[in-house]
Amino acid sequence: MKKWDVILFFGTFFTVYGFTNFYIFIRGWQALQHLPGLRYYYLAGFLVLSLSFISGRFLERIWLSLLSDTLVWIGSFWLAAMLYFILFLVVIDLARLINHFAPFFHHLGDDYARLKFITALAVIGSVGLILLFGFINAYSPRIKTMELHIDKACSYDSINVVVASDIHLGTIIGRRRFCNIVNKINQLQPDLVLLPGDIVDEDLAPVIKKNLGEAITSIKPVLGVYAVTGNHEYIGGVEAAYQYLMNHQVLVLRDSTAQIKNCLYIVGREDRSISQFAGKKRKSLEALMANVDKSRPIILMDHQPFHLREAAENGIDLQLSGHTHHGQLWPLNFITRAIYEISWGYEKIADTHFYVSSGAGTWGPPIRTGNHPEIVHIILTFRGN
Repeated sequence: MKKWDVILFFGTFFTVYGFTNFYIFIRGWQALQHLPGLRYYYLAGFLVLSLSFISGRFLERIWLSLLSDTLVWIGSFWLAAMLYFILFLVVIDLARLINHFAPFFHHLGDDYARLKFITALAVIGSVGLILLFGFINAYSPRIKTMELHIDKACSYDSINVVVASDIHLGTIIGRRRFCNIVNKINQLQPDLVLLPGDIVDEDLAPVIKKNLGEAITSIKPVLGVYAVTGNHEYIGGVEAAYQYLMNHQVLVLRDSTAQIKNCLYIVGREDRSISQFAGKKRKSLEALMANVDKSRPIILMDHQPFHLREAAENGIDLQLSGHTHHGQLWPLNFITRAIYEISWGYEKIADTHFYVSSGAGTWGPPIRTGNHPEIVHIILTFRGN
């Protein structure tokens, strides 16, 4: 990543993160007006919560340990809590502003401090319940089953394809949670497994320490496991992630193609992050398709779902993407809907099928409130030879 890009990214992140935490902290401090003895415990606790994610991520790069894992877990929950505390506070402060100009709630005098404290407890309880629901939801990926027909000849009448994007293996998606995903994949008895990017979260060290590669190799479809890079492979170090996956029976297609059993082609594009992190350009889809027999079914994996019509124009029959998580946390799904042509789900453009998955795992908070995690089960049927 270029020097100024790094400065801009981290400068923006720490500014937003800092102001958000400061706003939440001040409002909490004010809520303890009639209990001043608790304020210093509150300060200490808030510092732990607000600094844990950054500290844990830094620490796991130099000393992967129980301490780094604990800090990352605490900080990951806090990221989601921040969002919902801000939403509640904005609603409360808007109500106060309206009340100032058009009073509907009269001042309670000495009871006002107590009311602020009770409101704070209600907000904390509500956020806690939201996080609990989101955690349970995130731990249970659903199976999305669909049947798609490609009107091209193939040596198979149909192929059972399982797609799992955005797993984010690492500290949060560890062995227990990943084995749950693997078991669900294997229960579908796939002929072919496709992993459209962000298989590894960031740092590879937790993946190696937990030997998650062993779980990967327990996925044994007849036609193999294929993957492409995502932006998180690049964030954590793409070459190390690539080599680890290849060593564990995952064929990672990096601007390359594979033909399967004289039936279909899989085209795998490098993630768009290659320009940002490696200073390179990925091949054009037109160049990748130069040696592909377009009379055969063609599946494209491209992690980030941009410029979808390019796939339709180049004879792709099915494009599979992820990346969006469909916002992961409500109401961020409204933002991803505004950014992406397809934020989540199926659409057909011209003769090309598109599916953008919400992902099987989570990034950051181990929580989903805007949608369900999913494993996509596609029964592909073809025209007879």
